[in-house]
Amino acid sequence: MRTKKGVAMSEFHIPHPNLHIPHPHLERRKELFEKSKEKTNSFNSWLAVKITNIVGTMWCAYAFAILALVSFPEALKAGTAALIAWVAQTFLQLVLLSIIMVGQKVAAEKSDRQLEQTYYDAEALLQISDDMHKLVKQNVQLTSQVNELLGQNTQLTEQMNKLICHGTQNDGNTPPKKAE
Repeated sequence: MRTKKGVAMSEFHIPHPNLHIPHPHLERRKELFEKSKEKTNSFNSWLAVKITNIVGTMWCAYAFAILALVSFPEALKAGTAALIAWVAQTFLQLVLLSIIMVGQKVAAEKSDRQLEQTYYDAEALLQISDDMHKLVKQNVQLTSQVNELLGQNTQLTEQMNKLICHGTQNDGNTPPKKAE
């Protein structure tokens, strides 16, 4: 078996998987995703999140509704203008604030789940693309090796044909060709 640089020519060399270098965007993408999950550590952020989590509940909406209803009898006694002011300024602002916050919280959680799923889908597609890139590199190298071996095979076949053709004419054991 002939060798080239210490490697048998008939062996197909598949490159080591560590030779492939993934696109740097993949690692940056992972880092940014992990950073987006981290919580902020400032006092103001912590306090804002605590208040939002308390006010943005249906229990708080119920409590605000009860609080608003305490002043409802006085608004009825004061007349139409006071009743409209009570509905607009007291009831709607207090109760709807919490209900809207609950709705936004639910919508944000759903959006976050969809975003995370989209991230994982994109991550999987990028991994598949990266794997395909590795396979294409291996395919190119194997095709090159096959092409080289076919070239050597062709050369050997030509040499054998020359030896067979010239060997039968010059060996002396074969009768000379008859002239036509």
